[in-house]
Amino acid sequence: MSTAELSIEFTEGAQQYLAELLEKQNVEGIGVRMFVSSPGTPHAETCLAYCKPGEEKGNDVSMKLDAFTAFIEEDSVPYLEEAKVDYAADRMGGQLTIKAPNAKMPKVSDDSPIDQKINYFLQTEINPSLASHGGMVRLVEMDEEGYAILQFGGGCQGCASVDLTLKDGVERTLMERIPELKGVKDMTDHSNTENAYYK
Repeated sequence: MSTAELSIEFTEGAQQYLAELLEKQNVEGIGVRMFVSSPGTPHAETCLAYCKPGEEKGNDVSMKLDAFTAFIEEDSVPYLEEAKVDYAADRMGGQLTIKAPNAKMPKVSDDSPIDQKINYFLQTEINPSLASHGGMVRLVEMDEEGYAILQFGGGCQGCASVDLTLKDGVERTLMERIPELKGVKDMTDHSNTENAYYK
């Protein structure tokens, strides 16, 4: 992807402010890295971090600005369309703001990679209901047979009803939404029942 296709704006004020911050780091070639955590969900957060040479990821899209380079996480690019990084000086010194109107917009479609679809439904449908028991689940990886390997945490770890949650809740929801998914497997160590909701 070329930087011409990126529709992210760093205003002059933001570039100047970030350039000053980067200069204070005293690291030759340091830039910033921008990404969205939990993209396409109500919990999406747009993040900007220092990025020392070598800390960028292989498929990041680089955006050359006047005084530094911004690296944009490739998976976050669709969620950062029309994003604007701005700096407004005020009496208290000023504030850097990031507006990313598309960060919370679901971007999964039928031809999205299966892991993106799974993460999307885990974030938007499954984890919000597990959160009522203090639990959550995340995708670890896809195995060669097409099963999603999941790990439960919080109140779901070591919980006596996790099998029921896994089969009736998580697996059923995911398989209804993603027909090409073969099933789910749980790799959590449930011998640790410290935080379990149902013991």
